[in-house]
Amino acid sequence: MSEKHTSEEDYIPVNDDDILERLDALSDEEAEQRAQALRAGLADYELDDEDAALLAGLDHDFEDDSEIGIPPVLAVIGRPNVGKSTLVNRILGRREAVVEDVPGVTRDRVSYNAEWDGRNFSLVDTGGWEHDAKGIHASVAEQAEIAADVADVILFVVDSHVGATATDEAVVKMLRRKGKPVFLVANKVDDFNQEAEAAALWGLGFGQPWPVSALHGRGTADLLDAVMEKMPEFSAFGGVIPRGGPRRIALIGRPNVGKSSLLNKLAGSERVVVDNFAGTTRDPVDELIELGGEVWRFVDTAGIRRRQHMAVGSDYYASLRTQAALEKAEVAVILLAADEIVSEQDVRIIQLAIDAGRAVVVVFNKWDNIDADRRLYLEKEIERDLAHIEWAPRVNISALTGWHKDKLVPALHTALESWDKRIPTGKLNAFLGELVAAHPHPVRGGKQPRILFGTQASSRPPRFVLFTTGFLDPGYRRFITRRLRETFGFDGTPIEVSMRIRERRGRNK
Repeated sequence: MSEKHTSEEDYIPVNDDDILERLDALSDEEAEQRAQALRAGLADYELDDEDAALLAGLDHDFEDDSEIGIPPVLAVIGRPNVGKSTLVNRILGRREAVVEDVPGVTRDRVSYNAEWDGRNFSLVDTGGWEHDAKGIHASVAEQAEIAADVADVILFVVDSHVGATATDEAVVKMLRRKGKPVFLVANKVDDFNQEAEAAALWGLGFGQPWPVSALHGRGTADLLDAVMEKMPEFSAFGGVIPRGGPRRIALIGRPNVGKSSLLNKLAGSERVVVDNFAGTTRDPVDELIELGGEVWRFVDTAGIRRRQHMAVGSDYYASLRTQAALEKAEVAVILLAADEIVSEQDVRIIQLAIDAGRAVVVVFNKWDNIDADRRLYLEKEIERDLAHIEWAPRVNISALTGWHKDKLVPALHTALESWDKRIPTGKLNAFLGELVAAHPHPVRGGKQPRILFGTQASSRPPRFVLFTTGFLDPGYRRFITRRLRETFGFDGTPIEVSMRIRERRGRNK
């Protein structure tokens, strides 16, 4: 009987196996000997320098207790239709999906990992805002101010053809107060003859306008060279993260799910201390809280202070703050309201935590507000909308009364233990050998890809690299991921399984 599969659907084996029993019967010495033999066999395949570095580091620890810094942040600010998105894509060197610049649009991605001249930084695309129906310029400047708060260096983009508008002037007044490095970018200068238009922007008071053509790339290299001279080594917004010490928790979730109530209840009379740990310029305080007989650091996630005239775009900037909190944290405690339908925003926030590679605990708050009917519907919503994180520990609580708050610490320990976990190379390859023997990859085009060797490249979160002779179907990779969880217990952490397809030496000669 053949296995049930398609290339895109999950690979579902028909037959059971006894992999767990076979692994238990295998001694560590035997497993390591097998792994060494497989590793030696890689010498017959074409490996690059990155492969060699990965294999050379197998016997070293992944992490140390040194401090790590969050990369600096470069924010791109400007009104709609000045070419911000084009400039972002030009800096990234690739085309990213960009949502149209209209008020109220919430983007799936608000920041990008970028690199220039060997230096890494975060590039934040702040979107564009136009005057509202009443022509209130202040709302534009207020929202740009929040973007400026998270940035170390700012690119203020102006359309050189149009010149400075009233909207631009509203942002200029705010930027002058910030005292941060601002580069005035005169965009759409496609040739030398148009540079005179850019010169007219000297009057904004930010010094030399940098004439660029984001569409064609003209002038962007010179701009970025100058930006790097002003860019700090680490982000002043995110600060330096100390390794070791209290484990760091980000309490995240959409507005009104009870984040503040839970934090206050957890602190209560057990609060240890509040200190000014390096963080944001707004709400910079993290909480050191004693739970379960140990101290935990709850990373500040208070979010944006809402203003009545700032409703548009506030969710966008709340997501910026969520990302910043996740960068400082080790585990994300994601709060969902049990008495409300699981929303698209909930799912986006969960995905932010997964993309950030953080351990995850899902907390359903307001459990005391739901009845039996709501519990039934909630289970259906979880099965439908949260199936992709069925591996995350789940805790049902009431932040208002403190009911079941004691369940949070065991869930945190489970998630962090999995997040830190490292599987010995011998055990990993013994597992892969038994798995492939019991459930081989489907034959594609007359060929069947083989797994030559596997290694765990890193932890926090666990990342695995498989050296293969061909492409493994996505469904088969998901099958391997599921069995890794079942076999080694990766509850509470995302894990990544990637491939390196390698050909035998001399094959094409």
